[in-house]
Amino acid sequence: MRVVLTAGTTETALIDGISAAGAAPELMAHTPAADAEILAHGEPIAAPVVPVSPTGCPTPAAVTRAVREAVGFDLTVVDAGLAEPTAVPTVDLEAEPGADVRDPVAVRGAEGLFERAREYGRELSDEELLLGETIPGGTTTALGALTALGEPAGVSSSLPENPLERKRRVVERGLEASGLEPGDCEDDPLRAIRVVGDPVQAAVAGIAAGALEDGARVILAGGTQMVAVAALLRHAGIDESIRIATTSFVADEQEEALPKACARLDCELTVTDPGFDGHDHVAMARYCAGEAKEGVAMGGALSLVSDGKMGAVRDRLEEVCRRLGIDDERDGAIDERAERPEGTHGS
Repeated sequence: MRVVLTAGTTETALIDGISAAGAAPELMAHTPAADAEILAHGEPIAAPVVPVSPTGCPTPAAVTRAVREAVGFDLTVVDAGLAEPTAVPTVDLEAEPGADVRDPVAVRGAEGLFERAREYGRELSDEELLLGETIPGGTTTALGALTALGEPAGVSSSLPENPLERKRRVVERGLEASGLEPGDCEDDPLRAIRVVGDPVQAAVAGIAAGALEDGARVILAGGTQMVAVAALLRHAGIDESIRIATTSFVADEQEEALPKACARLDCELTVTDPGFDGHDHVAMARYCAGEAKEGVAMGGALSLVSDGKMGAVRDRLEEVCRRLGIDDERDGAIDERAERPEGTHGS
C-alpha cells in the first residue's frame, strides 16, 4: 500500500478561532512540513515545531506514523503549496500557498495545479492508493468548496467544539468577494477551489482523478475534507468507485451527516475506532475528548490495521509520543521538547 500525503498551506488558517493551529500562528506554516517529517522519520528533523496542542494532543501524524511502524506502508509526500520547506523529499506540483478565502481568489492557478496533479496520478503504478492531506485551516476551505458546489454537507473540526457558524460566515464573505452565491460552481468544481478552496484540494482531487483513470483503487484518507474532494470529483464527472476512510472521532461528531454525504456522493465509507477509550496516555485521552479527530491520512492508515494489530499501534503511538516529547498523564503531559516551540495541529 502506498500513502500519498499532500501537504500545503492556506492563509485561511490565520483567521482567528477556526483552527487549533491558530494558537501559534507564527509557527503554523511549519505544521505541514513537520507532519511530513514525523510520518517519514518518526519526528521532526528540520521543522522547528512539534505539532501538539497545549493540552498534549499530538498531530494525527503521530497516529499515522504509529501505524506505519506497526504494519508498514510506502510513503510519498507531495508539495502542494508549502509555505515552509520540509526535509522530506517531495513531488513538487509547483503550487503556491493558498490565500485567504475571503479574498476574491483563494487558489491562483487551480486549474493548472489540478491538471499537473492529474498527470502525476496517471503516472503512479500502484494498484491501490491511500490519499491523505495536511493543511491547517482545511476544514474551512472544505466548507467553502462544498458550499460553492451546492452540497449541503457540514465539516468537522480539530477543536473539541466545532466553530461551524464562524466558518460559515467566513465562507459567505469569500463567496461575496467573488460575486457568487452557494451552488454557483455546481458545474465548475475547479472554480469552487479557485474562489473558496485551497491548493491541497486541487492536488488531491487531481491525483485521485488521474489514478482512477489509470485503473487504480483510490481511498480518500480523511474526514469531511475528503468529502469535499469526493464532491469535487463527482461534480467534475468522475464516477469511478471511491472509498472514504476516516476515524470514529469524526464519525461520532458528524453522526448521520457523514454517511448521508457519502451516500449522496456514491462513496463507500469506512470508519475505524483505534480503541483509545480506557487508555490513560494523554494523547489517547485528548483524541477521545474530541481534539484533532483526523488528518495526515490517520483514518485511512488505521483502516489498514487488523483487529489483532491495533494494540501494537497503540503501543507504537506511546513510543512516537515519547520521541516527540509528549509524556503520558502520569508524567505531567508535555515535557520541554514538545514546548520547543509549541506548535499546534488543526483544521
